Amino acid sequence: MIMVNITTMSGFLLVGFSDIWELRILHGLLFLAVYLLNLAGNLIIIIITTVDKHLQAPMYYFLKHLSLLDLSFISVTVPQSINNSLMDDGYISQGQCILQVFFFTSLACSEVAILTVMSYDRYVAICFPLHYEVIMNPSKCKWAMIAVWLSGSISGILYTIVTFSMTFCKAKIIHQFFCDIPQLLKLSCSNDYLAVIGVAAFMSMLAFICFTSIIFSYIRIFSTVLRISSAEGRSKAFSTCLPHLFVVSFYLSTGAFAFLKPTSDSPTAFDLMISIFYTVIPPSLNPVIYSLRNEAMKEAFRKLLLGGQFISEKTVLSCC
Repeated sequence: MIMVNITTMSGFLLVGFSDIWELRILHGLLFLAVYLLNLAGNLIIIIITTVDKHLQAPMYYFLKHLSLLDLSFISVTVPQSINNSLMDDGYISQGQCILQVFFFTSLACSEVAILTVMSYDRYVAICFPLHYEVIMNPSKCKWAMIAVWLSGSISGILYTIVTFSMTFCKAKIIHQFFCDIPQLLKLSCSNDYLAVIGVAAFMSMLAFICFTSIIFSYIRIFSTVLRISSAEGRSKAFSTCLPHLFVVSFYLSTGAFAFLKPTSDSPTAFDLMISIFYTVIPPSLNPVIYSLRNEAMKEAFRKLLLGGQFISEKTVLSCC
């Protein structure tokens, strides 16, 4: 690996993966394949939900924004990691690191917020179907998404400011494949990180409130679904809700574990795997979970590939 003087460099050195050249190449190629699949899957969702006038229900509107978030989220860390692996150079400038921390934090917080909004949308659709169009009208959906993006941006600004207001006293070596905030805290002087902990505690409280809201929504959803007399109706409702609950639980649990566990000077393969679980896997799984299980989306995609007209309104309504 190309080494720079770590005592005088202005940026940081990312040393997340193996020092063996062949393994770094393998990592770079695997990340490239995952990134391209993620790019294709999320772009397809964005295109279909934009151009098909029948896929304009709130569920698809939020799904489109989730795909945009996923595409942006994975683009913050993975391309840089691919470049570092294939170029055999782990250096990242301080400016790049600042931008990475800002966008990573902003998009992660926005992801939690939109998953909360989507759970509320499913709650209203299943528990109050007759009032769904009134409660989830286009104006409210628009303001909900503005709140999602604003909350993420504000969180990212706060976290970035307090993180890079620290004085980095130690060698600027980050044992990760991206500018990981817990790793940055290890490089700071004695009490410089207290402001970061305060901001992190506040954001953790907001994440807990979001998670509690999601759990409350699904308790109400499941209690309503279990009262449905039709087995087919129960199956359709569960097939819609359970994948969303899985995504939320997987994303929040791995992220919380990674940020709450003590950081070590020599991270193990398990530590790196956990970081992959909350940075790479969820954005890649969402297109599969939310599209391949949705008949309206699959039919629209088939029509798009064949160059035909988009699905009829009757088909969309039957799938929703």
